[in-house]
Formats: sequence, structure tokens, C-alpha cells
Amino acid sequence: MRVIAAVILFVAAAHAALWGVLQQKQSAPDFTGMLPSVSYAPFEGTDHPDVDNVPNAERIRSDLKKLATITRAIRLYSSTGGVELVPPIAAEVGLKVTLGVWIDKNEDRNKREIAAAVQLARRNSNVIGIVVGNETLFRGELKPDELIAYIKMVKKAVSVPVTTGEIWNMWRDYPQLASNVDFIAAHVLPYWEFFNHTQAVDQAVDRYQVLREKFPGKRIVIAEFGWPSEGYNRGIADPGPFQQAWVLRNFVTRAEAIGMEYNIVEGIDQPWKFFEGGVGPYWGVLNASREDKFAWTGPIVNPDYWKLASIALLVGILLSLPIIRLRRPTVLQAMVLAITAHGVGAWVSNVFAYWNTHYFVWGSTFALTLGLILLVPLILIAMARIEEIAAIAFGREPRRLLTRDKAARERAAMPQGYCPKVSIHVPAYFEPVEMMKQTLDALARLDYSNYEVVCIINNTPDPAFWQPIQDHCRMLGERFKFINAEKVKGFKAGALRIAMERTAVDAEIIGIIDADYVVTPDWLKDLVPAFADPAVGLVQAPQEHRDEHLSLMHYIMNGEYAGFFDIGMVQRNEENAIIVHGTMCLIRRAAMDMAGGWSSDTICEDTDLGLAIQELGWQTHYTNTRYGQGLLPDTYEAFKKQRHRWAYGGFQIVKKHWRRFLPGRSRLTADQKREFSLGWLNWLGAESLGVVVAILNLIWVPIVAFAGIAIPDKILTIPIIAAFVVSLAHFLILYRLRVAVRPWQMLGAMIAAMSVQWTVSRAVAQGLITEHLAFARTSKGGLSRMSIEFQAFWEAVIGALLLIGATILIVTNTLAITELYIFAAVLILESLPFLSAVAIAVLEMSSINSFEFWRHATVRTAELIGLRPVWVPELAAPGMQPAALGMQPAPLSAAATKVVEKV
Repeated sequence: MRVIAAVILFVAAAHAALWGVLQQKQSAPDFTGMLPSVSYAPFEGTDHPDVDNVPNAERIRSDLKKLATITRAIRLYSSTGGVELVPPIAAEVGLKVTLGVWIDKNEDRNKREIAAAVQLARRNSNVIGIVVGNETLFRGELKPDELIAYIKMVKKAVSVPVTTGEIWNMWRDYPQLASNVDFIAAHVLPYWEFFNHTQAVDQAVDRYQVLREKFPGKRIVIAEFGWPSEGYNRGIADPGPFQQAWVLRNFVTRAEAIGMEYNIVEGIDQPWKFFEGGVGPYWGVLNASREDKFAWTGPIVNPDYWKLASIALLVGILLSLPIIRLRRPTVLQAMVLAITAHGVGAWVSNVFAYWNTHYFVWGSTFALTLGLILLVPLILIAMARIEEIAAIAFGREPRRLLTRDKAARERAAMPQGYCPKVSIHVPAYFEPVEMMKQTLDALARLDYSNYEVVCIINNTPDPAFWQPIQDHCRMLGERFKFINAEKVKGFKAGALRIAMERTAVDAEIIGIIDADYVVTPDWLKDLVPAFADPAVGLVQAPQEHRDEHLSLMHYIMNGEYAGFFDIGMVQRNEENAIIVHGTMCLIRRAAMDMAGGWSSDTICEDTDLGLAIQELGWQTHYTNTRYGQGLLPDTYEAFKKQRHRWAYGGFQIVKKHWRRFLPGRSRLTADQKREFSLGWLNWLGAESLGVVVAILNLIWVPIVAFAGIAIPDKILTIPIIAAFVVSLAHFLILYRLRVAVRPWQMLGAMIAAMSVQWTVSRAVAQGLITEHLAFARTSKGGLSRMSIEFQAFWEAVIGALLLIGATILIVTNTLAITELYIFAAVLILESLPFLSAVAIAVLEMSSINSFEFWRHATVRTAELIGLRPVWVPELAAPGMQPAALGMQPAPLSAAATKVVEKV
């Protein structure tokens, strides 16, 4: 405990030190004077001035008192809509005013603006100039001659200098404009011209010199210069609070040194300018709360830096505390978990910083809030996966796992004569006859003296399916009971209830296997001794499959199944929180009776019963030793239907059992509750969340690409990329450490695992809106053929749309906004699960799905490059492995026999 506490404190200290090392401090020239002028708009909030944002005198007076401490003058952009209140109030606090006349295509408004400006200039002695129009030519509102006519109209009516505000290059390109104004009011905004902050001042000075050379003797004022404190990168243009402070302090120093007249845009942030892209609201030297964004002297620092660091450290420490509760964690394991916790803390602090420094309209608030809500479970899932990586890669070996050696020790230590009767139930529904005979023959060879087999075929009226099985049971002897039950309700659970009624009264343990499972002779001999402990209610063995070499698709499917049984189940077993999956399962009859037996209110009756048994406080055990082999789903369609059933049934179980996770409602331990909750979140939640986020992002693409607003910030997109990287690392690392598969099979298993995201999410969605779906049997044993329908149609549609969306973002990103490229990368990553389904569906229909294709391709390749024909190792054909275990080999299908004969 002390060592782990020391690790947690060490990581926290390292995190704090990292904040100290990474603290940004930039030097810039001190400025102790007064700014000659700043732009001012007397509006607040996010409402547009043309809609419902009318300033009031008290607000203006408060603003101007604040601005009077940093500037000698202000520049306005209009003279109506409440702005006419500004000049007389500015005079009260000693501020000069450059009036603005808003000019656009609306002639009536233009005339009202001019009339108001003329009256203000005549009545207020602090008015020092009038700017007629703001970037009117740049916006294409008027032609030069039309704008000049308005300028002349104002010049005739007032005695103060008159000009217009335009980007510097418009003055260069329209020299006639300069000859009709009293001075040149040029806008130089390096951000909009793709310069970074270190180039901004040089660029502004250079443009100033260009205009001086172009118009010698003409008074030139840089009427707009500034740098945004927040927003999105425009190419290499990099907005930010440090950048803004550095640019402005360097600019005013250079400007004062060369005698440049200038106006800083702008005095106060304008949240209503959200339509000007991500940077629109953030040009002020004061924020919307009228607080200084930076100091004009001393080093440039973030005044809230250590507040954010404290949040990051506090969250990191709080998330690290559960490490203390782990059972005998190692130092490396604790360190990985603590680093993860502090990484999440750092992200949380960045969320606080973003929320504190940005302004939100309703839409962006909703988008950010929804994004953060969806990210919380995503981050929990990522943390759970990192915890599993740490436990397996750096933790201790499993303690509770039943191995063959442990089984032998338990068998040697069990009471003399302990041999409880086991009743093995084999439910079947329209199963291939020869396949079932193999299952029954394997049960007949069990190396255990006290057992019976109850074979129940339900709702299968065709005698061709049940009559041979009945005859076979008679041939195998009195251990085997055969039941042909018609009109059974309750799916598989209903059949198993009937089997319980025919079970021997002295049977203490109930074994369940699926109709396709060929068990090894030592199944009961090895696992039944665990029940010598009266607290043990259930023992689960993994599934394995003997037909993975039928095709490449079967090969990768089996690899995908193996991950669950060799990774997740082993780890859950450490907390007595395994998931019961029916086949290869042994259950104490007393535990089953206490739990109420098989229930038909979910379509995953096995998992439901297993959880109910654990809720009563029974101990469960798991072994990853393969004691039997079944058959894989015949087709990709069957694979997806099976996964849909599991997911839908899992969601039914969540709805049925969640109340028993409340305090005092069951005998589940805190660790068991945690394992089941995270397990459901990790499986049902992760897949559903992935689809929801992908679709929401897809909907957001046209808004971002064509409306030009609300690009997702990095606090939303980076965690999605990070979660994907964690998931990828989780799969690859744990497969390499725990699952005995070849690298190519591991890659295929990863594709197969991703391919069911849409299937699982559909099941969860149906679970939300329906109570019961019919039990769908998984087709095995070659009874079903591949459907003529493409099995990944919707996945193909969504995957293609995500790729198209990413392409649109990249093509329309003419401003080279970094966040858009990140968003496009997120869409590409989100498309991978959908494209994985497409890949497997295409694989199933192609010739490369056959191992025969690859064997012949190997030989042909050798011949083409001039090598003598090489021997290609033959992959084990279906049925070979059981023979090695002492079982009769399963007969090959006709197609498989031809393949083997050719090889």
C-alpha cells in the first residue's frame, strides 16, 4: 500500500513539475503609454446589432471609462442603432471619436447613416474624423465611383477629415480612392493573410511602407491592426492569448518608433461576431467581461495557468485513488494507471480553459455540451482499456484462473469418493443430424463415471431431424435421454426448463453444451472438483471452434472469438464477475434453483442466469483451457445475427438487472458491479457511442464546410483520436500477450471485431424501443447458404458518406484550418468499422476467401519467379484437431473434402 501510494504521489509530483516546465513565458517590449485609438462597438452578448442588441447609455459609459484608461480615442463603425449615444458620453471621459458610417447596398440606410454622422460631427467637438464605409469595396457592396460619391457627400457637410476604411491592397489597386479622401485609412490584418504571429508586425510595417511609397505626402493611418486571442488556425496563422499579447506589444513599440498612426481592432471582444469564423469574437484587448486579457509590461503569462494546473492535478489525483483498491498492483501497473488519470485531468483542465475563454451562441453551446456528454463514456471506456492493458502487461499473473495443473491439484485434494452426478443438457433446434451425432458421441466418451445426458429437440416437427437422434441416443445407452418437445414456448430457455423436469433427482450439477460442441473426455474430470467448495455455484469453460479452416472468413472469425475468452473473461474472473455464455458451462443445481432457473424474458438466458447466480453471492470460476470445440457461424450474415442476439439480450439484461446494482439490492461486491458496468459500457456503449458520434459528425460536415461556423475544437476531436489509438493498442497488445493466434489472424480478428459496430448499435437501439425480439438461431453446420443480399449495405453507405465528408472538408479547407484537417481525420477513423464490415462481406463473396486460392497462388508465384515448386504446409482441416484429442474426427463437407484432396 505504501509503495502504491508513493507511486501515485510521484506521478502527481511529476505532473505538477511538467506544468511548471511547460508554463509559457514570453518576453515582449513593455508598453507604458496610451494607445492612440481602439475600435469600439457598444454591443454585448451574442445577439446581432441588426436584430436585437441595442446599447444603453450606462453600458456605454461603463465601457468608455474602462477604455479611457488605455486609449486616447475610439473608432466607431456606424452612427445609428444606439451608436449615436457614444460621442457625447466619450466626451465626458475625455475620449476622441472617429465616427463610422456603415455603407452597403441599402441606399435608404446609407442616407440615414450619413445624416446621423453629419449631425454627430457638428454637435460633438471630440469627433476627429469620419470613416465612410468599412471594407465596402472588399465586400463588393459598391463600386469605387459609388463609394467616392458618398465620401464627397459627407466631405461637403462636415469640417473634419473624411475617409473610408479598406484593406491596404484596395488602396493600392484603386488609387482614385486616395485622391478623394483626406487621409488613407488602411486595414492591415496579417491573420487574414496567412501570416503567423512572429511575422505579423513585419508584415504590417511593410504594408505601411508600401502605401507611403505609393502615396507620398498623403497622411496614412493603419485604421485596423490586431490579432485574435482565440479561434482556429488559418494556415500558419496562429491565434491565441500569448500570440495576441506578443503581436500587439511588439506592434505598438514599432509603430511608436517610426511615428505610425494606428488604431487597434478592437477594444472589447464582440461575441456577436461569431459569423466571422472562429476568431470573430476574439479581437479585443479586453474580454467581454471588460477585463484585461494580458499585461502590457513584464513577461507574457497566462494569469489562470496555475488554476488550470490545480484542476488537472486534482482530477488526476482523484482518478488515481481507485488504484489503491486494486488487489496487489505492481509498481508499473500503478504508474500506467496514474499517468492515465493525470492525462484525463489535463484534458479536463483544457475543457475548463476552453469554456472560460470562449463565447457561445445557443448552437455552439448545445454542440459542445453534447460533445462533452458523449466524450465522458468514451473516456471511461478508454481508461478501462488502459487499465486492462496495465493489468495484463505489467500486473501479476491471474490467481483464480482454473488451469489443468490447478484442476489436477483440486482433484487430488477433493474429498474421498467425491463424484457428484452431472446432468448434461443438449438443446437443439433444426440441427444437422451428423453434427449432433458427433456431439453425443463425444459425451459418451467422457472420462467421468456419474453423469447423464438429456438431449432435447424442440419445435422441430420434421422427423428427418429428430428421428435419427432419438435412435442414436438409444444406441448410446441408458445414460442418454431423448426428448422431442413440440410447441415449446420461451425459445432455448423453454427447452432447457423441460430438460430440467426430466433431470435425475440426484443430479447436483447441470452441464450445458450447444448441439455443435464436441467435448474432450476430461471436461468433467477436470472441472467438477471445483464444486467441492460449497460456495462455488458455476464453472465456465471457453468456446472453441474446429472449422476455422473452412475459409479465410472463418479463420478470422475464430480469432475474434478467442480474444474474448483469453483476455476479457480471464480478467473478469479475477473479480468473480465472469459472463456466462451457456455452452461448456457447469452450474450447481442448488444455485440454479435459488436463482429461479432458466428465464425466457431475455434472449440471452445463459448470461441472465449467470448474473442472477452471482447476485446471490455464489462464487464462479473460469478456465481458458479448451475442453470442447463447436462450429462457427456458416456465413457472415449468421455471424452478425449471432452478435445482434448477444447485444440485444445483453441490453435486456441491463434493463432487467440494473436495480440490483443499487446499494443493498444484491450480494454483488463493488468490484463485481464495476466489472459488469464497465463491461456493458465497453461493449454495448462503445459500439453504440461510436455510431452515434459518427452520424452526428456526418451531419455536422455540411454545416462546417458550407456555413463556415462551429468547427469542432481539438478538445472534442483529439479525445476521439486518442480513444481510437487506445483501442488499437488494447487489441494488439493484449492479443500478442494472451491469444495464441498468428499475426495475420490477429489482424483479421481486429477487422471482424470492428465490423459488428453497426450491428451492435442497432441491437441496442432496438433494445431501447422494444421489449422482446424473437430468438434467432445461429446457423451452423452448413445448413444455410450465403445470402444473395449484400450483408454490409448500410455499413457501406455510412462508411462511404464518412469518407465523402472527410474529402469535402479537405477540399473546401482553402484556408488550411488545422482543426478541419483533424476533423477530417476523425471522420476517416470513424469510417473504419463500417468499412471493415464491407471488407468482410466482399471477402465472403470473393475467391480469395478460399484457402485453396492462396495455396495455388503460392505455387504460381514460386513458378513465376523461377523457383522450383515449393511444399505449402497444409492447414489443419476441420476434424483433425479433435482426432488428436482422442475424438472421432468430424466428417468434412463436400467442398472441404475437395480442397483437401487437391492439396
